[in-house]
Amino acid sequence: MKTRDIRNYNRIYQSAKRKRLAANIRIGIATLIAAFFAIMFLMPIVLTITNSFMASSEISANYGSVFETSNTGGKVYISEKVNLKFIPDMVSFSQYITVLFKSPEYLFKFWNSVILVGPIVFFQLMVASLASYGFARYTGKLRQIIFFSYIILMLMPYQVTLVPNYLVADWMHLLDSYWSIWLPGIFSPFAVYLLTKFMKRIPQSVIEAAQIDGAGEWQIYRRICLPLCKGALCSAAILVFIDYWNMVEQPLIMLSDAERYPLSIFLSKINAGEIGLAFAVATIYMVPSLLVFLYGEEYLVDGITYQGGIKG
Repeated sequence: MKTRDIRNYNRIYQSAKRKRLAANIRIGIATLIAAFFAIMFLMPIVLTITNSFMASSEISANYGSVFETSNTGGKVYISEKVNLKFIPDMVSFSQYITVLFKSPEYLFKFWNSVILVGPIVFFQLMVASLASYGFARYTGKLRQIIFFSYIILMLMPYQVTLVPNYLVADWMHLLDSYWSIWLPGIFSPFAVYLLTKFMKRIPQSVIEAAQIDGAGEWQIYRRICLPLCKGALCSAAILVFIDYWNMVEQPLIMLSDAERYPLSIFLSKINAGEIGLAFAVATIYMVPSLLVFLYGEEYLVDGITYQGGIKG
């Protein structure tokens, strides 16, 4: 019996050892695959940042053939290989000096982006939180129809609603003003959908306890729902900010004055004479998005995966 027990023990030990080895191999392969895709996703960002410290001559030597055009304005077949360089031959701050000091138009466009996006994020969250509280607290056929309409509008790409928005803005005499972009953004349905799904999972017992203590609807909304929805609010703010920070179609259609254009318009119209500046401007333009994402990453993950309720 003793010898048999030892053999059984060895058999179990070897089986467990093989399982651990197989699990470690799977984890190692998954880690390598994740690292490969992470490097591929980060490569354009790293390339943009490092190339922003190159001189214009070096950038033209490496990528000039990409932006070449024929005498008639058409595209040219690229016969030479593009040289992707991550380390400049000599670090140069000339691009940043031009962007920050010599050409104030880029800073003006940057602040145009801030002026366009800031009110949209703030007021969209305000409107969405109030609408979501109504959808979460009350039931009925009318509520279901309206909420279903929100979902349909959310699933539509912005290009589908761009023409109706333009016609409405023209009818209200809002074209060539920031209001033609603010109003559609403020009443966008995405944040309403996200916050409604969050608020509906707040335990009803918490709201009933507040009502027993004499709290009204406004107090329940302000002192209970909003604090419990902090993660969802941060998640919605991050996603809305990144979405509208990179908008291109709305300003091009709604605004005819180029001085009101955000910086994203410049990045969408890179030409051969501004390749170096494009790298520097893109690096500056990425800073707010990266800071918002890095600061709110925990709230973003918590708000999307948790989707409401109270943690124990």
